[in-house]
Amino acid sequence: MSQTWTTGQVAAKLRVSIRTIRYYDQIGLVTPGKKEAGGRRLYTEEDLLRLEKISLLKSLSLPLDEIRQMLDELSIGQILEAHRKHLKCQLEHLQESLNNTNALLNLLEAEGKLRWETLLPLVKGSKERTVSWEHFFEEDELDVLKTKLPRLEDSDDLTSSWIQVIARVEQCLRKGQKPESCEGRAIAEEIERLSVLTFGGDRKLMDKFWELRRDPASAKYGLAPIREEVLIFVEACLASHDD
Repeated sequence: MSQTWTTGQVAAKLRVSIRTIRYYDQIGLVTPGKKEAGGRRLYTEEDLLRLEKISLLKSLSLPLDEIRQMLDELSIGQILEAHRKHLKCQLEHLQESLNNTNALLNLLEAEGKLRWETLLPLVKGSKERTVSWEHFFEEDELDVLKTKLPRLEDSDDLTSSWIQVIARVEQCLRKGQKPESCEGRAIAEEIERLSVLTFGGDRKLMDKFWELRRDPASAKYGLAPIREEVLIFVEACLASHDD
């Protein structure tokens, strides 16, 4: 004799409420396959599979009317495939949100605060980007940049070192220290060191990247938004260091 389950047992097994199961019965979506003489309703394994299919389709945010129409037309395999695609999409959105949050935290560490014009592009993510920074570089250059270029959402040592440099520049700006000061020269030396690590010692590639970095529209290319005052201070530090 095949196994059957009561409404309460089904609710516990599938982790849905008894009220929901009774409602599905009431509207004819899942009717118990068996009934005892006393009127107790019993669900079969086939009924449980049907309830599982409904749960999976509901996870796709489909209304019950649409689920009713699709329930008998789609196999459990087709429903699971649709569910998998839905989960992958959710994972992508979560990863993008996580990356944006990490980037914001790193910016907060670097600048000490978040400005709305910095916050907005990162919150919106890449949806408004029409051209990526990658568009401006050749394939061999991209091989270097993609491997070494710090990304705000990362937490590796190189990225952390660049963030610390920005934080030091911000501190200089707040204190009114000059690029030619001792701290300014120390910052220039650290930037030179990090640039060698980032650009593999390719001075031409470094200059090309910094030229793009100075573009006011750089944030729209997907580059981390850095204040113009910071970039000006960095350039002044490097110029003073070269003198």
